[in-house]
Amino acid sequence: MVTVQSWSGREARLLRAAMRMSIRDFAAHLGVSVRVISKWEAGGEDYCPRPDSQAVLDTALARSTDEIRVRFAEALGRPTAAAPGGSRIRVDSHKFLPVFIGAEQARRLRAEMGDVAAGGWLESSSARLEHPDEQTVCTVHVYACGVAVFHLMQPQVPESLTELAVWRYRSYATDLPWAGARLRNLLDLGPGTPVNPEYALSLYWVTSGPWAVGAEFDTALRLLSTPSVLVDRGAATGPAPLQQSVEETLLATGFDHPDIVPFGVRGVSTGYAGWSGVAYAAHSGERSLTVDELVACELTVQTLWCFSRQIQKLVEDGQDPSTPDDFGWRFLRAAYSRLTTARAQETAQHVLMREAIMKTSGLAERLRAAQDALRDSVS
Repeated sequence: MVTVQSWSGREARLLRAAMRMSIRDFAAHLGVSVRVISKWEAGGEDYCPRPDSQAVLDTALARSTDEIRVRFAEALGRPTAAAPGGSRIRVDSHKFLPVFIGAEQARRLRAEMGDVAAGGWLESSSARLEHPDEQTVCTVHVYACGVAVFHLMQPQVPESLTELAVWRYRSYATDLPWAGARLRNLLDLGPGTPVNPEYALSLYWVTSGPWAVGAEFDTALRLLSTPSVLVDRGAATGPAPLQQSVEETLLATGFDHPDIVPFGVRGVSTGYAGWSGVAYAAHSGERSLTVDELVACELTVQTLWCFSRQIQKLVEDGQDPSTPDDFGWRFLRAAYSRLTTARAQETAQHVLMREAIMKTSGLAERLRAAQDALRDSVS
């Protein structure tokens, strides 16, 4: 079993990442404050927690599941690419279900939540919600601009990519109305009030699979980013699997599409963005993107897509779109700049990820159109 001789802020951060926990959840798990965790991680390799904190981290690691310990060991230096031959498919599915509720309703909900994200330009609050499926971890993020996003993390161990693709379509059919009903309850709205989350995209964090590392592995992730090619969505009884031979043939001969955008780095990661979302596998725990970084990017894109979509709806309904002063065309201009301009502190992987997701989501064009519509309405 992997052990740590002396914990530093670096190892503490890697353990949190292996546990798939936010800083707040990790602090609660260890029984310490959020400030303590932030201090550890900010110090990195140069910060050594106190002896009692070292013992707490030892206990947390010892009590972790085998899967968490494997992820942690890999993050310490061993490659984490999916094992070739015989390994099960293991994927963490992240769904994002956005819905526009308006700035006033968002303000009220955020006041009740109290959990305000600090330091971000896209101001938000979040809360954990219970989901009918006990395996699902659900967090609702409410943004000051008037958008709520349900983030569902659902571990999956399917027998095939086709099975996972069918599950995706079928589970969205229940998760979308559930999220709408849950939000109506949070907002104290009547059962007849329409609250309709939309733009269902997925992020697949791949931890293992039976595919050979190389061309077959890349093909598998491309299929994950475009699951519709494995599903008969017009079947009378709802989304149904195509014959297993379809998946086997595609894996053997290769699959690509002009709308799929790669953003992995050779020897570090494999990543693809498609019209249905993102598939990513980390091969070097220290150098690859973290799941938190991918989730943060998707949440931002989903929020701004939903916000600009609301403006588009008003225009199509023949109305002059209007927003609170803080979220007018200047807000969208700033958002466009932040999402399309590389920053000095960003790594090449961050830039590639952001560019791939922006391109496949079509958000840049939506932001420009919404910005123009708001500017025209006040001119």
